[in-house]
Amino acid sequence: MVQQISQTASPARSVTTREKLSVGVFLILAFGLAWLVTMPLWLGEGLAHPWFTVISIAMMLTPAIAALVAVFVVERPTRPWRALGVVPLKPARRLISYLALALVVPVALVLVALPIGALFGVYSMDLVSFSGYQAILDQQLAAASASTGTEIPQIDVPIALLVLAQLASIPLGAVMNVIPALGEELGWRGWLLPKLLRLGTVPALLISGVIWGLWHAPLILLGYNYLDAPGWLGLAMMTGMCILVGAVFAWLRIRSASVWPAALAHGAFNAAAASYLLFAAAGERVDTTQATILGWTGWIVPLIFVGVLIATKQFAPPQPAAQTLSRR
Repeated sequence: MVQQISQTASPARSVTTREKLSVGVFLILAFGLAWLVTMPLWLGEGLAHPWFTVISIAMMLTPAIAALVAVFVVERPTRPWRALGVVPLKPARRLISYLALALVVPVALVLVALPIGALFGVYSMDLVSFSGYQAILDQQLAAASASTGTEIPQIDVPIALLVLAQLASIPLGAVMNVIPALGEELGWRGWLLPKLLRLGTVPALLISGVIWGLWHAPLILLGYNYLDAPGWLGLAMMTGMCILVGAVFAWLRIRSASVWPAALAHGAFNAAAASYLLFAAAGERVDTTQATILGWTGWIVPLIFVGVLIATKQFAPPQPAAQTLSRR
């Protein structure tokens, strides 16, 4: 299955009818269930729906459901959990190394996007008084005071320390996000990516990224992530971001021969995604089609990073994993 990215892998075999069927079933279920789960948003208050968080988490589980059906009902391999990337969990040193990278690399890509956006003039930063974050805290205190009917005093802590505390909490947030992130990664990188690697590294990264991006349509078309952009533009931008970030997750999946680093990376990415609010200047609206990791300026460093990974053949799996993937 990875013959094109590893000369030592066993010869590629033809795709069976059952495998084609399993991919079709997976895609139909992943997309169909995503639209079904989010239908209350479309029929109700959109992103303002009181159950939005619950619904969005439920949507994240749909690729895992689709993958489980494809594996256990349609394909039925002899080692289903290995086909999903859940096992093996060894060699432990390799797995731990890529888990560590999963905590660092996505967060670094999210954060470095901010000064890049500032350099291009599409993101206004305030690294002195953190005025944007201070404004958010003031609004939250005012809302809490209004709801309780009592005046809540200002937090007597320097704003810079609060920003550092938020950054320090990202690893914890990443771990807490692993389960919902696994709901996506079990499908996209755990099961689907190895199927697509028969086509070659770059085609697999592009196709899996496009699929992942378009799967977000039920939320993106409602304005999620790109509130000020027309739906078609938001979906196009989300797809572009998913190609690049998905390639980073794919690298972790392939090199570790496990879905767990990809899931942790996804969790870390989600935990860090809103960090642009910490450094934004007050009164400046952030255009996410241009700034942050969601916008085009935020794609520059990930594009370079993925290009280096491809050029240095970092998408070639370790030898035992190559043999295992090629026999699926």
